[in-house]
Amino acid sequence: MSDSTLSSRTVLVTGATSGIGYETARQLAERGATVLLHGRTAEDARAAADALIATAGIEADQLCTYAADFTHLDEVETLAHKVVAEHPHLDVLVNNAGMAAPERHTVTADGNEIAFQVNFLAHYLLTCLLEPALTSDFGGRVVNVSSSLHRTASISWADPNRARRYSRLAAYAQSQLALTVFAADPRVTAVSVHPGVCDTALLSLYAHEGVTPAEGAGHVVRLCDPAVEIVNGAYYDRAERVEPAPAATEDRTVKRLNRLADLLVGRTA
Repeated sequence: MSDSTLSSRTVLVTGATSGIGYETARQLAERGATVLLHGRTAEDARAAADALIATAGIEADQLCTYAADFTHLDEVETLAHKVVAEHPHLDVLVNNAGMAAPERHTVTADGNEIAFQVNFLAHYLLTCLLEPALTSDFGGRVVNVSSSLHRTASISWADPNRARRYSRLAAYAQSQLALTVFAADPRVTAVSVHPGVCDTALLSLYAHEGVTPAEGAGHVVRLCDPAVEIVNGAYYDRAERVEPAPAATEDRTVKRLNRLADLLVGRTA
């Protein structure tokens, strides 16, 4: 067991089977946290846990695996209820699962543009449903893995699914802006972090080369540590706190986004 401030903590990492999510889970577990690994399928999550046990020397009892395909909101709901039942005291939720928006406009079975749902709406729903566990003890926090591309975005309020004018970059950026705005929601203390341009599946959106996922994950892990004080709604570019896009600090925009998200995930206030 490490003597880290993370050793008594329970952290759920979404999209923990590859890239930054996997490295975040590894670093958290190495510092003694109990890590709930989320994958799209049970097989993916199990494979990630097995790899951490085999290659990083993580104890099996530090890891729990969960599955939910974020293109299906009912699976997100099931995941949340299961986590709350099994871990009524959750210290940190890392909203990391993400996808690049596809070339062609794609709508999920729930009726939402796929990147908006996977990158934002699923995390919105998950965070809302995990709120009782996150706030059961003082100090529960949410870390949203966002992107500097949120600065290029606007939320298309009249057409959030971008059915009329679709561009994969605009759709991806919108999902990241929404995630960054959502961090300012007062229900659970939350921050957003751009982990740097990392060599993951999303790299093509940014550049030809990036830093290692481990380096990006380090910036995420730091914000999970209760010893690091955070301010609700803060945005970090790697290790440095910087101002997010103006929309992310507007109370009116936060409220408007919550209303839109509640509508799209079928939550009735």
